[in-house]
Amino acid sequence: MRILDQYRTTAPSPQHALDIFQGEWSSRLPPPFDHLRAGTIPLFEDIRILWGLAQIGGVRKKTVLELGPLEGGHTYMLQQYGAASITAIEANTRAYLKCLIVKELLRLDRAHVLCGDFLSYLHATNDRYDVCLASGVLYHMPNPVELIALIAQTASQLMLWTHYYDHAVLSTNPALAPKFPGSEMADYAGFKHTLYRFEYQVALEWQGFCGGSAPHSNWLSRDDLLAALRYFGFHDLRLQQDQTDHPNGPCLLLTARRT
Repeated sequence: MRILDQYRTTAPSPQHALDIFQGEWSSRLPPPFDHLRAGTIPLFEDIRILWGLAQIGGVRKKTVLELGPLEGGHTYMLQQYGAASITAIEANTRAYLKCLIVKELLRLDRAHVLCGDFLSYLHATNDRYDVCLASGVLYHMPNPVELIALIAQTASQLMLWTHYYDHAVLSTNPALAPKFPGSEMADYAGFKHTLYRFEYQVALEWQGFCGGSAPHSNWLSRDDLLAALRYFGFHDLRLQQDQTDHPNGPCLLLTARRT
């Protein structure tokens, strides 16, 4: 590719910025940018986030830690609903740059987007947050219980959306069953549980890939997930969405409070 092909020769426009990652966007931008060519998923108007905010009493004047912002859709919603500050951590460098494009286009002046691994951050930080938003990240972890434990040390409230392992559902799904080659028993900080290995397979070949940083992750069962939250100090668990027919596997949406 010639370097001059990377230049724009017409007047500045939001579409020019979006086209840097043409074909890689997942999200549809909110008005007045919803006419632009990007993705199709309404993550900037996500009803899951609206439900979560209602359960935790909103985020107005609260500090928020967002894990895996992807393209900044939920970051945008957190600012729209009055968060005092948002620290969003993204390990995927292409997703990180997309977040910066969105941050500039939508003027997210209370959001600070960091490029790096949020597990490493959580292990090292002394910072504390009112709320942690972990949407679409737990099932991408090699050690999901470790993440739950670290969030419990860092945030008072949690909004979580994640897939979970259900043998009856996944073993009969011809598209998903081959991605789960086996399981193993595990113990983290005294919490015993089962890890179900998930292989990304051909998804790793897409430039817009938005999974974890390893070729595989581990899923938790629903029971182990809820038990882990309680074990590490989260209570007042409120479940809104427990969907077994999601095309990518069973999933649930919940909020929790640390006491």
